[in-house]
Amino acid sequence: MRSWFTLTTAFALLFCTGFLPSARADEWNKQTVVTFNEPVEIPGQVLPAGTYVFKLADSTSDRTIVQIFNKDQDHIYATLLAVPDYRLEPTGKTVIHFEERNANASRAIQAWFYPGDNYGLEFVYPNSRAIELSKNTNKNVLSMPSEMAANTKKPAKSMQEPSVTAMKQAPVTAVKPTGEHVEMAQAVQSHPTKTSAKPTEMANHRPKMPSTASPVPLLALIGLLLTAAGAACALWTRAIRVN
Repeated sequence: MRSWFTLTTAFALLFCTGFLPSARADEWNKQTVVTFNEPVEIPGQVLPAGTYVFKLADSTSDRTIVQIFNKDQDHIYATLLAVPDYRLEPTGKTVIHFEERNANASRAIQAWFYPGDNYGLEFVYPNSRAIELSKNTNKNVLSMPSEMAANTKKPAKSMQEPSVTAMKQAPVTAVKPTGEHVEMAQAVQSHPTKTSAKPTEMANHRPKMPSTASPVPLLALIGLLLTAAGAACALWTRAIRVN
């Protein structure tokens, strides 16, 4: 999976100061309670510091729409389009990736991974903001048409609402730091790669050492030892008979 960020802001494992997990998520909708002690940016808006509930929208066919609620889940802050993103090593904690930020700017959420899952969801930003983020981070950022920003703020109650339908049909690309649009695959890793084997797994496949000598001398030595042993047994047997 590609990275937008430096190690210092790469991923908040949510046990760090200011990002605290407060509940286990539901396996079906990945419901997760997250508390931020500072404002964070999501596509279309900035969330104030506080406690929020992240979960997948209730759909059996589309699992890439993320909804963000208040703590009591009686208000929807955002309905967001996302793209599956792969990670090699899952963790037992909720992980939220952030992009780099300029001074005094809110951190922008890049992706959300549910505990134990290899696959997470990377958020798609409106094009105008994606261009800014890409320039700031010097990395490719997922992008959708800028006019879709308004749909992210609409409190969609079902997957059939126009705002959700519009987002699902929106073209998704990746923006390069130059402003050029490229294929979405250049921004996310959607599946494992052939080079993603663990070092310990690769170490188990050690080459067989070549043979450096013929086994014939060893066999000859064994034959001589057996012959000597046979002669010794014969002499011992004769000695017993004489006595």
